[in-house]
Amino acid sequence: MTVPTINGNAIKEAVQSAIDHYGASREELIPILNEINRVIGYLPGEALEEVSRKLRVPKSQLFSVATFYQMLSTRPRGKHLIQFCESAPCHVVGGREIWQALQDQLGLSSGETSEDGKWTLSTTSCLGICGVGPVIVIDEDIYGNVTPKQVFDILARYD
Repeated sequence: MTVPTINGNAIKEAVQSAIDHYGASREELIPILNEINRVIGYLPGEALEEVSRKLRVPKSQLFSVATFYQMLSTRPRGKHLIQFCESAPCHVVGGREIWQALQDQLGLSSGETSEDGKWTLSTTSCLGICGVGPVIVIDEDIYGNVTPKQVFDILARYD
C-alpha cells in the first residue's frame, strides 16, 4: 500500500482540535489519541510528538498506549477496517471458514492492508457478542451469524 502523505499542518490541526475538544489532560489521553486516529487514519510519529509536547507526556508512554489499544494504529490502515473475532465461541461455530473466505476474497492476511488502500484485515479477541458468532466488524458495522457465502455480499456493501 502506498502511504498517504499527510501535511504537517494537518497533523498539528488534528492534534490541537482533539486537545481543544477533550482538554489538555493526561486523563483524556485515550480519547485524544482516538480522535486523532479517526481524523488522520492512524497515529503518525509527528502526531505523537505533538501530543507529547502539548500534554507533557513522554513519547514512549504515548507509543505504549497507541500500540496497546486495537482501536488505535501507528500504521496507515485501509479505508475500511475489518475485524474478525478469533475467540473460541466464534471458532467453534464456523469462524475458521469465515476467516478463510475473508482471506480468499481480499487476498490479505491478518494485519495487512490492500494495495488500493481500501481494506485492512485484522483479528481480534472476543468482541463480546458471542451469541451471534461467527462475527466480523467492518468499521462500525457488526455482522453476526456470518456464513462463508455471505462474505462476498457483505464486502460488496462498501465502496
